[in-house]
Formats: sequence, structure tokens, C-alpha cells
Amino acid sequence: MSARTIILGAEGMLGRAWLSLPVVDGPAPLGLSRRECDLLDPDSVAGVIGDDTRLVINCAAYTDVDGAERNEAAATAVNGTAVGELAVRCREAGATLVHYSTDYVFDGAATEPYRVDQPRRPLNAYGLSKALGEELIEASGVDHLIVRTSWLYAAHGSNFVRTIARLCQERDELRVVADQRGRPTSALTLADATRRLLESGARGVRHVCDSGECTWRELAGAVASRLNPSCIVHPCTTAEFPRPARRPAYSVLDLSLTEREIGPLPAWRDALERILNEINETAGEPA
Repeated sequence: MSARTIILGAEGMLGRAWLSLPVVDGPAPLGLSRRECDLLDPDSVAGVIGDDTRLVINCAAYTDVDGAERNEAAATAVNGTAVGELAVRCREAGATLVHYSTDYVFDGAATEPYRVDQPRRPLNAYGLSKALGEELIEASGVDHLIVRTSWLYAAHGSNFVRTIARLCQERDELRVVADQRGRPTSALTLADATRRLLESGARGVRHVCDSGECTWRELAGAVASRLNPSCIVHPCTTAEFPRPARRPAYSVLDLSLTEREIGPLPAWRDALERILNEINETAGEPA
């Protein structure tokens, strides 16, 4: 890490994961919450990114996929327009920008993992907003690393794994979608792998997820079998569980470029076990 590193969105899953990483060289990063730096306020952004800033890690985002269908303007403002303005500010300050994007920039029509250079074809408003953010960063001329990920979870915050961890202990049976396929990703994996990518000099677009792939039902089943084996997780179809936003049926991201640069990524079941242990240890504490 360089002289001054700023983490935006420091109170979210990914920001907290970044701040949990051991500091190996130089000063600790400065973590800023939305209250301390609001992407929608250019003066706020300009006030924290100065000429001494060398690296900005943007973990802030509008992440409500279904909510984006109802409020596309808000999603576009945070994930698109504001990201473009952030990129310009970073370029002016001479800082490198790390930005996180999503598997939802793809349409799910593929039959093999999506490479980093495949065309963006989002199905929903959230994916459109994230695709716009990517495009504006690339057009800005800023030194950048865009990291796409998928199915992000952690031991804290609002996410699928924590929801299933709670429900499987409250109910005897669950029904979970079994016709969408992707790669679960621990926030700890994502933060650590991003740091190693930066250390390797990676720039442009990279994909980071835990290795292996599964359906949402398989992921839920792995959680339930660990926390309450008596809970049965039944498969259902996307059509049986309608949501406002369309989801890609297949959004597995190709990890080959990333793994050539930093080595193998953790298996998703191993990463999940670590987080489930943490969930058990912190049961009863605030999320």
C-alpha cells in the first residue's frame, strides 16, 4: 500500500473486511463512512481526496437489486454518475482508483464462465448502473482497477448467507432458487485478493470470487447442513420466486486471469465455513 489509502463505504461488508486486513507496510488506511464522505456530494469527495492520496478503494454502492427497479435514478446516481465523478477526482489527484462491480453486468446467456473482456449486457437496472460506473471509469483516464465479484456475503450486514443462517434455525423447511448459478464470495476473500492484485500491479478489469460454483439452493443447503442439519432446503425455480429485478441464470465469472497473477482463490465451501464459524462466535451481537 502507498502513502495514503482511503476506503469509501467503510461501514459496509467489504469496507469492514478491508479494515480487518493486517497492515503490512506503511500507515493504516483511512476508512470513511457515508456520513464522512458521500459520493453524491462532490464537495465531500473533493474534501477527502487530496494531492497526498495515492489509493482510493471504493466500497460504497447502491446494492438493493430489486430496489433499483423502483428507483433506477438513485441507483444510477450512486453506481454510475457519482463513480464517474470520483474517477475524475482521483485522476486529478494522481490517485489510483479501485472500484467494485458485479456479475450482473452480464445477461446470463453464457454456458461457460464470463471473461473480463466479454461485452456488458445487463438485465436489470442495478446491472445497468454498475455497467455505467465501469464505463465512466474507463473513459476518465484514471489509473484504475475494476474488480467484479458475485454473491457477496460476510458474517455481518445484510446478505444471503446471514439470512439463511437465521431462517434455517427458525424453520424446518426452506425453498430456495435452484436455477441460477454463480460463485459465492466472502468479503474477506475479496478484500485480500484485491490487495494482492494491487501488489502484483494489476490494472483494468479483474474477477474475484471464491472458486467453484453452485446454485442459491446449494449455497443455502451448505449453510443449513452446518447450522441445522434437520432443516430441509427444497429447490424451486426463479418463476416460482418472482422478484422485481431479473437475475441472470448463469453468472459464473472466469477467474483464470486473477489466479495467474495471485494464485488460487479459496474454495467457496472453505470460505463459507470460516464465515459460519464467525457468525456462531458473534451470535447475539449487533450486525
